[in-house]
Amino acid sequence: MANEQKGKKVSASFGTGVVALVFLAVGYQTALFVHRAAVVGIAANRDAPDTVYVVESQVFDDGGAVAGGGGSGGASHQRQVRRSGAKSRTAQAVRRSTAKRSFESFPFDPNTASVEDLMRLGFTQRQAESIDNYRRKGGRFRRKEDFAKSYVVADSVYDRLEPFIDIPKVDINAADSAAFDALPGIGPWFAAKMVSYRKELHGYSFPEQLMDIYRFDQEKFDALKDLITVGPCAPYPLWSLPEDSLKLHPYIRSRAHGVVLFRSNNPPEACTVDALATAGVLPPDAAAKLARCRISPPTDQ
Repeated sequence: MANEQKGKKVSASFGTGVVALVFLAVGYQTALFVHRAAVVGIAANRDAPDTVYVVESQVFDDGGAVAGGGGSGGASHQRQVRRSGAKSRTAQAVRRSTAKRSFESFPFDPNTASVEDLMRLGFTQRQAESIDNYRRKGGRFRRKEDFAKSYVVADSVYDRLEPFIDIPKVDINAADSAAFDALPGIGPWFAAKMVSYRKELHGYSFPEQLMDIYRFDQEKFDALKDLITVGPCAPYPLWSLPEDSLKLHPYIRSRAHGVVLFRSNNPPEACTVDALATAGVLPPDAAAKLARCRISPPTDQ
């Protein structure tokens, strides 16, 4: 019996607590609503502020001009004058915080744009500093869509700025290991390999050459192919390099001696990569890759 009464007391206390919690939540939401309504009301009156009407008495002379000193001989008239009402400091602060801000639209890189430029683009100072803090902590916007995912970038703002977002692609012929490391799926090991392989090739000629690197598969390439570009590089002097230098090229290696013999026994106009493949100096797969490379003509070497 005692346990039953104790259980009823606990249930009653629990119910009272739930009711109190509900009233607290309702009160909090009501307070928020009232606050927001007040802010909206103040902001709504920004362009049509409260007014007061003051009655002024003036004395005019016979010519219609205002008579000085209030002397006799003129007609007295009254008029209603509209003036802005006095505003509290709180209302003035709300109006300043909700004031319409001007913005510009111009090409920018979200990875390097200054806080000032971000504010010119329409972000508040707090939003601009938030973007800057994200970058300072190592964050990077690789694609336009990455910028859209930032919590301070509203959809309407992104729609306006999207045509102006200009994120430079990574030039695989000029990038250092840090730039490669910043690409998706590329860590320090692959970044170092991308730099060293570029030296072996005498510069990348086409982006798919990255897949020559051990364990650099199609999936890894697809994840970054839209973020890279192949900048200029000096043509490979295939027809003039000595044998020991030719051996360093990934598509030639041990066949360097055969290349030297071929070019020594053929005129310049007959020296082509296809001819090397036809003569059996290079296997078809290596010749196909080498044919896509930037190679100096034999007459220029």
